[in-house]
Amino acid sequence: MSQHTHSTHPVISARLKRAHGHLAKVIAMLDDHAPCADIAQQLFAVEKAITNAKHVLIHDHIDHCLDSADAKSVNELKTITKYF
Repeated sequence: MSQHTHSTHPVISARLKRAHGHLAKVIAMLDDHAPCADIAQQLFAVEKAITNAKHVLIHDHIDHCLDSADAKSVNELKTITKYF
């Protein structure tokens, strides 16, 4: 497997570490029998952090790895990624 690093990888890593922290909190809340609404809120935070990391990764890949695509196609591709 070749190394493939972009300037956004530290940002993505930070987002995933934040998601990891939220997930650990969810597990602790379940163990502590926290209210379901509070658990759901933390799960939402996990989901958003992962989704945001995925979007940054995809957009970075589009910007740096799709050399032959024209700007309009790249923008259209970026727009549609919000639905993944």
